[in-house]
Amino acid sequence: MTRTTLSFLYIVLFFFSSLTVTAQINKETIPLVDFLKQIETKHNVTFSYADANIKGEAIILPPSGLSLTEVLDYITANTNLSFETLGNKILIIKKEALKPSKSFKTQYLEEVVISNYLTKGISLNNDGSTNIEPESFGILPGLIEPDVLQTIQSLPGIISVDERVSNVNIRGGTHDQNLMLWDGIKMYQSGHFFGLISAFNPYLTETVSVSKNGTSAMYGDGVSSVIDMQSSNNISKKASGGGGFNLINGDAYAKVPLSKKTEIQLSARRSLTDLIETPTYDQYFKRIFQDSDLTNNQNNSSVSKDERFYFYDTTLKFLYDLSKKDKIRANFLNVFNSLNYKEQSRVNDVDEELNSNLTQSNLAASVDYTKDWSSNLSTSIQAYVSKYNLDATNFDLINNQRLIQENQVYDNGIKTKLNYQFSDNLKLKSGYQFSEVGVSNLEDVNNPVFRSYIKEVMRTHSLYSELHVASNSQSTKLKIGVRGNYFEKFSKTHIEPRFSFNQRFLSNFRFEILGEIKSQTTSQIIDLQNDFLGIEKRRWVLSNDHTIPIIKSKQLSTGIRYNKNGLLLSAEAYIKKVDGITTRSQGFQNQYQFVNAIGNYKIRGLDFLINKQYDDTSVWLSYSYSKNDYEFKNLNLGNSFPNNIDVTHALTFAGTYTINKFKFALGFNWRTGKPYTKPEANNPSTGGTINYASPNSSNIEDYLRTDFSTTYTFKVADNTIAIAGFSLWNLLNKKNTINSYYIINDEDTISKVENLSLGITPNFSFRLRF
Repeated sequence: MTRTTLSFLYIVLFFFSSLTVTAQINKETIPLVDFLKQIETKHNVTFSYADANIKGEAIILPPSGLSLTEVLDYITANTNLSFETLGNKILIIKKEALKPSKSFKTQYLEEVVISNYLTKGISLNNDGSTNIEPESFGILPGLIEPDVLQTIQSLPGIISVDERVSNVNIRGGTHDQNLMLWDGIKMYQSGHFFGLISAFNPYLTETVSVSKNGTSAMYGDGVSSVIDMQSSNNISKKASGGGGFNLINGDAYAKVPLSKKTEIQLSARRSLTDLIETPTYDQYFKRIFQDSDLTNNQNNSSVSKDERFYFYDTTLKFLYDLSKKDKIRANFLNVFNSLNYKEQSRVNDVDEELNSNLTQSNLAASVDYTKDWSSNLSTSIQAYVSKYNLDATNFDLINNQRLIQENQVYDNGIKTKLNYQFSDNLKLKSGYQFSEVGVSNLEDVNNPVFRSYIKEVMRTHSLYSELHVASNSQSTKLKIGVRGNYFEKFSKTHIEPRFSFNQRFLSNFRFEILGEIKSQTTSQIIDLQNDFLGIEKRRWVLSNDHTIPIIKSKQLSTGIRYNKNGLLLSAEAYIKKVDGITTRSQGFQNQYQFVNAIGNYKIRGLDFLINKQYDDTSVWLSYSYSKNDYEFKNLNLGNSFPNNIDVTHALTFAGTYTINKFKFALGFNWRTGKPYTKPEANNPSTGGTINYASPNSSNIEDYLRTDFSTTYTFKVADNTIAIAGFSLWNLLNKKNTINSYYIINDEDTISKVENLSLGITPNFSFRLRF
């Protein structure tokens, strides 16, 4: 660690020490939603409510030691809310109307099974999905801000084998097998800093829903998971916003009601990386640009480089309520990354300077119209477009060569939805989706002259229908649906049934079964490891029903949970098979690197979690076991072998602690190393070719990382609070190898290349919210 970094850490620690001395215990007003979550944990009850009924509500904390009945009476006396008991410890919150209506009918909403799962702002639903609310986010080890794609990695069964949010592996799948939606629009870029930071500003994201199995039939694509991000759809009563900075970027956001019927929401974030270098930037730079064109020639004294890197994102949303029953929403998002660097070299006594660059962007826009025909029937329609670009120009001064590469995706379509509630126990969701996706790829070389441009287009028509059934006591929940996809180009139809079943028994136990069949026509492949400067190697492609088939998956899981007095025990077993994958989509760096074959992978796994929560503490231990194997008929004599991202054992032990205005989090992450292939011991190479052993028959060393984070919240004005945060990623500075492979040199010798994880990485943030 450098002297500058040490000085920085001392300053931050001194800052927090000073805050500790001045911290005071005051009677405070907190958001009602936060108080309700405290009650759920303390008294082992579950609240069911419409978000609009408690949105913006706050309450002064009552005296400690009150019984559940006394607490509910206190809330009723200080708000216009009342409570109705349903079944076993389920409390429905109702907002009292100014004029009681005899026709009032209680609406039973989707039940939250477990709130404050691991930390504040994360909850489990009865359909097996997980909800994350960034606005209510507590704290997690290594995180001081609610980075969406970092946060979901705290959930069992979700990891990133190379620490990048652009490579999130959910139950053994590759990142392109995750359907990522922002306000209903499919996103093809998910990371800033080429994968180390989520590309989605969390401060205008109201909810994030993560489904690993039993996905709703309304979703197409995403054979591994669905990550559905939604911003607020309700017009606020007053303006709000905030802003802040950390050692990588600064941002600001605002929600501004223009009238009782209109509102504008906007956010902007930009990196500071091209303006100031920080210890965080230094570590990020070493991690993401290692083994790339930017750093591979550093040993060549005739080449010098000067890089400039930055990123930004902006969002804009316009809300217009035509009437109480008619609403229009317009959305816009722009995500952008840019890297430029100059190469200077002296060739034949002539000084040359050329500029290589890489840009990555995703533009998304949509218009939504929703109509409530009655209290039981509503419909909506959305028109959307998503455009992704990855462009690189690479100059090779030594070989006098220029390479241009482009990958573009243009996705547009229409979605319609119908929701009808027959009764409190039965509701129907149906809809239609049309999508047109065009993907193009360009390669242009000047020496020798070569140009290739390929464009494919796919049109898909989809119909779905889904029933939600619940027993009178709400102890039994069943969601069953089917989706039909018609692929116009291939004249093929694919039927995809989905279901989830949840049963509460013995008061504190829940049993669930989830299942789904899914398909997707877009995927990412790697042609060469040095494509796009060796940084963003993957390019999007469309299925052609021949060399790149439609990817299809089947998954079944079953689990049991016990939840009482703040103690949660959870175990879930699953089996998943994904057909139609290609070797080019898996990133092989062994004997199969240049082979084009079609196969499948099958994963069997078990996720276990124990989480104990107190009023101010949450401690959890999660463990995942999985066996993930490939099967390619034409490779390895048809025998199965370990998946490139097979991680057999993964364990996390972590905890959070809150005292007064401080929050602390500490966590340990351990997992077995992923597979790789060694050369044969007795005959490693022949004639400039590496002779490999059995594919993926070795494993890199185990991965171990310790993270720490803390935040301090204080009031700076009547309507303004400040949050200061400090984190240390990889606190012990463990040198973890995240990838290993071999190359052959000009001298016919073999060298081993190892990519390392982030070293100790400090970060500091300061935010204002009003």
